[in-house]
Amino acid sequence: MSSPLFHSTLLKDNLLKGELLKDKFAKDNLIFRAPANTSFDQCLKCTVCTVYCPVAKENPDYPGPKQCGPDGERLRFKSPEYYDETLKLCTNCKRCETACPSGVRIGDMIAVARGKHGKPAYNMKGIRDFVLSHTDLFGSVATPVAPIVNAMTSVPLVKKVMHKTIGVHDHKSLPKYSHGTFRRWYKKEVSDQSIYQQQVHYFHGCFVNYNHPQLGKDFIKVMNNMHIGVQLLDKEKCCGVPLIANGFHKKAQKNAEFNVANLEAAIERRDVPILSTSSTCSFTLQQEYPHVLDVDNSKVAKKIEYVTRFLLKEIMNGRGPKMKPLNKKIVYHTPCHLERSGGNIYTIELLRAIPGLEVQVLDSECCGLAGTYGFKTENYDTSIAIGKNVFDQIKAAKPDYAITDCETCKWQIEENTNVTTIHPISLLCEALM
Repeated sequence: MSSPLFHSTLLKDNLLKGELLKDKFAKDNLIFRAPANTSFDQCLKCTVCTVYCPVAKENPDYPGPKQCGPDGERLRFKSPEYYDETLKLCTNCKRCETACPSGVRIGDMIAVARGKHGKPAYNMKGIRDFVLSHTDLFGSVATPVAPIVNAMTSVPLVKKVMHKTIGVHDHKSLPKYSHGTFRRWYKKEVSDQSIYQQQVHYFHGCFVNYNHPQLGKDFIKVMNNMHIGVQLLDKEKCCGVPLIANGFHKKAQKNAEFNVANLEAAIERRDVPILSTSSTCSFTLQQEYPHVLDVDNSKVAKKIEYVTRFLLKEIMNGRGPKMKPLNKKIVYHTPCHLERSGGNIYTIELLRAIPGLEVQVLDSECCGLAGTYGFKTENYDTSIAIGKNVFDQIKAAKPDYAITDCETCKWQIEENTNVTTIHPISLLCEALM
């Protein structure tokens, strides 16, 4: 890049002067010292959370985050019999927490209540929830025979049967598996990363490992272009979000304990940042583990970063990748969990740092898929209604690409707009000289 980021992008935006962004980096480092209050006593009953809740807007059966969260917790504190199964209509998007003026962790409160009081479904939908949430198990089974699995789940008759039996809506296309995992490719094909003086750890997550190894390959290419080596953890498991969302809290807790142990071991070996290319994985590793799963991650939490935050710091310090003009128009969709963590501004400024790129930032709204939520027959109509405005914005913009940091947002956008949707890292990789 011919000029520093301060001159090329940040000074163009009155909301983001260079010093303001530096101050945000500094404040972000304090996030784990003063977590937001999780007590229902802090709720002011202002109903802002319900106003901003995408589910409450579209589904009249959902009482809303205020009633399901702080109000319901006051009752559940007296007796578990006050638990209401309508809490399962929550998408766990965290927009209620983003909006809350008192910093109450409303979404966490609902998730914990579901884990503590929710009853598993011993029926066909229970099988569906198990399959959708146990990503490591089914990913490891499916990747060796991915072409067969992908072909079968695309057959209209098979989709219709799944719709009628286990409750996966037949208008949804299940994510495609890769023929071989990212970890296998890394071990066989990646050159010695220890040759680089600067190093990072990479928590790749399920999506990269089983569904889209190309994103992991793009990440390594970008890092190596900046003379940074990429080290995988010895082992890792699903971050746990789909397990939490589908009621398998004990399994999610075990995954969290396993991941924290491996993250701690990695930091002991190399005291360098732990990067994730999934906005949801990084958010979960940092914040859901202690607040939802009661797993202590204090030894590693401040080492975990979402990748665009790390890259923007490198660019601001003059260590960014060498890029050529792309001369494309893109629209950027902010994932809910990235907005909740305050990390969306780093992605936006990173995109603006790519030469020749026309960047349109969409209104921040939930796309509606919310992990496994929108795949379910009972949630499909609500999911599409939530995402409609996002889809309309993208179609009207007629971009070359839609960009988002979240894998499930990618699936939802591509399926409902027919616009190629990629991760910021893949776009950055395309711009490398």
